[in-house]
Amino acid sequence: MKLNTEPNIARPDDFYQGLIDLHRGLTDEQSRQLNARLILLLANHIGDADVLREAMKAAAENAS
Repeated sequence: MKLNTEPNIARPDDFYQGLIDLHRGLTDEQSRQLNARLILLLANHIGDADVLREAMKAAAENAS
């Protein structure tokens, strides 16, 4: 499997709004913890170590 970086989320604006709503009212620390849990849940769902490494590399390249 290869990392899909093409738009692939139905109704992306709704997804983004849901993500923002999920963080509403949280402290910065709670928000970081929530993000970590979400990342781990999604990584487990993907399950392919090569895809996950590719995603981490892609994210790191754009982390400035």
